[in-house]
Parts: sequence; structure tokens; C-alpha cells
Amino acid sequence: MASKGREDEHPSVTLFRQYLRIRTVHPEPDYGAAVAFLEERAHQLGLGCQKVEVAPGRVVTVLTWPGTNPRLSSLLLNSHTDVVPVFKEHWSHDPFEAFKDAEGLANPTDAFTVYYSERSIWWVRITSTGKPGHASLFIEDTAAEKLHKVVSSILAFREKERQRLQSNPHQKLGAVTTVNLTKLEGGTAFNVVPATMSASFDFRLAPDMDLKAFEEQLQSWCQAAGEGVTFEFVQKFMEPRVTSIDDSDPWWAAFSRVCKDMNLTLEPEIFPAATDSRYLRKVGVPALGFSPMNRTPRLLHDHDERLHEDMFLHGVDIYTQLLPALASVPALPSDS
Repeated sequence: MASKGREDEHPSVTLFRQYLRIRTVHPEPDYGAAVAFLEERAHQLGLGCQKVEVAPGRVVTVLTWPGTNPRLSSLLLNSHTDVVPVFKEHWSHDPFEAFKDAEGLANPTDAFTVYYSERSIWWVRITSTGKPGHASLFIEDTAAEKLHKVVSSILAFREKERQRLQSNPHQKLGAVTTVNLTKLEGGTAFNVVPATMSASFDFRLAPDMDLKAFEEQLQSWCQAAGEGVTFEFVQKFMEPRVTSIDDSDPWWAAFSRVCKDMNLTLEPEIFPAATDSRYLRKVGVPALGFSPMNRTPRLLHDHDERLHEDMFLHGVDIYTQLLPALASVPALPSDS
């Protein structure tokens, strides 16, 4: 199959490949081209289009399709247009070529994953201060020694959570807390003991974690390391929410009923990373993360990230069934 497509290519695939070719890659994403693409689609379909510049050069594009019953709740489909940096030398083809071939993909599972909650992000910087001096001496109470104690405590906690995940084959990543050391900073020269050193961590805390108690635990680890050890939050999300997946919930009932009618097996999970859904759930709006891609390896942010054409088109069919069902959920007393 030619890399540029064929005359009999499905129009949805052709449109998708056009979108993929827009280089919205960081650190300088071409947001303007993505917005123009969406505006053109809105014009072709006769949809309303509103552009909101939430920050200089950062535009949220809202396409609106009015329903037949304005008394019902609105349905929001949300996605981002930007992508993380890519390393072209590790890809089989240019990542923005939207190359297409006829190869099939792996089949890890037949189920479709739907995310009903996600973990809380904490970015924490631990700062340790201590006695400086010449590196040829045995200096006591150094910043490095005390920082090492805190790092060891946090990594011991990390190992405990890793073991908890691995010991239960039914446990999913989103149900445990992960932490990774992502930055170490300090020092000016090889032969100078620094007065200050810091370590930065990325925590992803499970929804059932007692966040207040864990913050106290962080404080305890710092205090146990010695004087002059503190921590600060670069990012701190404190209001995890869960969207109901109980059959009595009208939104979930409509969602799961369509999937059942289409013979789709669903696996509800807690999303291990973070999306905009956490802000919607925070204000009481139910949100489900759903990318209808089964039989597909998870290559999120990986080299040669790809999707089989038939799977993409099947996902379009699924959403074609989902949208009218979700848009027709009767109004609830709470909606008023």
C-alpha cells in the first residue's frame, strides 16, 4: 500500500492522515495549522466554531453541533492537538508523514479500556542544606548525606508499591501509587562539597490514597533526615474524583449499553497518568476516557506509535453509536 494513500482510501482515513501531518510537536507546536484544520472541518459541516485564547498563542477551539432538545445536557468531546517531542532517528518513517502500510499489529487483548478516574499528580522538590567545604575532607552533616536519606525513604516506598502491583495479577497500574526520581541538582565543582542539593520527584497518587496523610509522611521523611531538609510542591492536585461506573448511573448505563449491543468487552480502569478530565470531574461533570483501540500495542509517546486502519475505522463506528446515545440521556434533577 502506498505511503501517500490510494484513490479508494476511506475519507475518514484520508482526513485523519491530513491531521497527523500537522507538526504540533513541542517545543514549538504549530497550533495555528491545527486550529485552521478544525475551522475548515466546522465550515464544511456547518458547525459553530469559537476560538478562545487562554494564553498567548494557546487557542482552545470549540466546535458546536446543536441538538434537537436543548433541555438536555451537552456532550463534550475533548482532546489535545499538541504532541510530545519525537526522535525521528528512531522511527521507521517520518513521524509526521502519516505513512501507511499493510502490516497487521499485535493482539494483546480483545477488551476496550475505559478510564473513569485518574491519579493525582504531585511534583515535589526536596531541598537539603548542609555544611560545605573542600572535597578532600570528611565533612559532617552535608547536604548530600541528608538528601540521600530522604531519597532512600521515598524509593523504599516506591519499591513497596511496585511489589504491591506485581503481587496481584489483577491489579492495574492506576490503582497503585508510582514515584520516580526525575531530577538531581546541586554542586559547582568536583572538589567542592555543595551547601545545597535538591531532588525532584514525580508522584502519581492513587485515588484512594489519603493525600493529607501522605503529605505528613513526606514531612516526616524530611525531618528524619536532619535539619535543613525541606520540600515544596511544583504541582499538587488535591481533589481526585471518580466518575460512576455503576449500572444505576444514567451516563454509564447509556455508555455500557451501546458497548454491550456492539459486543464490546469493557475493562474499566483508573488512568495512570493525567488528562483534562480531572478538572471536569472536580466541578462535578462525569468524564470517561475512551479511545476505542483494542488489539493494539500500547505505544503511548513511544517510537513508531501507530494504529491499524481497520481499528481506526472501527473506532469511528463505535463513536457513531455512542454519541447519539449519550446525547439523549434524560435530564437529571442535578442538571438544573
